[in-house]
Amino acid sequence: MNRGKTLKNVEIGLLANIYFDGKVQSRTVYDEKGTRKTVGVFLPGEYTFGTDQPEVMHITNGTAEILLPGETKWRTVTAGEDFDVPGNSSYQFKCATPCEYLCDYL
Repeated sequence: MNRGKTLKNVEIGLLANIYFDGKVQSRTVYDEKGTRKTVGVFLPGEYTFGTDQPEVMHITNGTAEILLPGETKWRTVTAGEDFDVPGNSSYQFKCATPCEYLCDYL
């Protein structure tokens, strides 16, 4: 069992958030302050996600390419890196291998 990256003192939702016919899945967690986060995985593919509120996406495993609002060039992000997504916008995400993430909602 890999215990290298953990969230402590959280509550977790038992129902999955499932998108794109199951190719993107996550679970909602709440930290001790009640802050909502999601922890999930993107299977290989290309996706467009809309946001209601600002987000910080932390890539925890794998590599992806992203195209953020107002940008014209795809950017590579790898495990240990993160990127900000403005609220009320959308961004594009693509990966060739599974890519895991933690999303903080601001």
